[in-house]
Amino acid sequence: MPDVSILCPRALPALAAVLLLAAGCQRLDHVGKAPDLSAVTASAEFAASGPARAGPPGQRVSASLFQGAGGGILAGRRAAGQGDMLTVVIEIDERAEMTNSTGRSRGSSERMAIPEFLGLPQSVDPLLPQGASLGNAVSATGAASSSGDGNTRRRERLTLRLAATVLEVLPNGHYLIRGSQEIRVNFELRELVITGIVRPGDITRRNEIAYDRIASARISYGGRGHITDMQQPRWGQQLADIVLPF
Repeated sequence: MPDVSILCPRALPALAAVLLLAAGCQRLDHVGKAPDLSAVTASAEFAASGPARAGPPGQRVSASLFQGAGGGILAGRRAAGQGDMLTVVIEIDERAEMTNSTGRSRGSSERMAIPEFLGLPQSVDPLLPQGASLGNAVSATGAASSSGDGNTRRRERLTLRLAATVLEVLPNGHYLIRGSQEIRVNFELRELVITGIVRPGDITRRNEIAYDRIASARISYGGRGHITDMQQPRWGQQLADIVLPF
């Protein structure tokens, strides 16, 4: 069996090179080109709408212009099951402001003197250093004060419309939905993802639902590309910020 104490120091440079290569590979996929779009067939929405969930083909009635599976010309077009789609309307315009102010002060004064106590001060004073006297044994004063002010302001504004797919019909009849959208402009890709739980009754006749009607809503608006990559600190700097105590 080889000596581990000898092999480990020799393997450190190779191990460091492997770690550096692995850390940089995630950015090598868009060197000199725009980031790739995600495959539609690999999405959860496509899986929910796949052939396994597709119903039987509509039967065309003789001398009819409409498919039988359409439910009639006046039938509702709202999402009604797994694989159906609906439109999510996101109109976020929120503002929050918090102001805190605290103040505290305290003062204290204490003094203890025994000018006469069975002649003890008169007997002890000659033995004390010059200027010291037991007549004024202890005298202390103290004061403390503190104040603080805090102010927090936040403003968020987002207006979007996104098509989502019903991934699953829950046992209570609610829908688990998910929608995603990717937009690539030059070398920057913007991605919008929303997931949540909706009630069928909250879906409007236009097959739309507002974001504030979605329970457990998870809205993510971000992206990847050259600009996003430059705005993020490198992994070494992020690691140093976590490890270093100052």
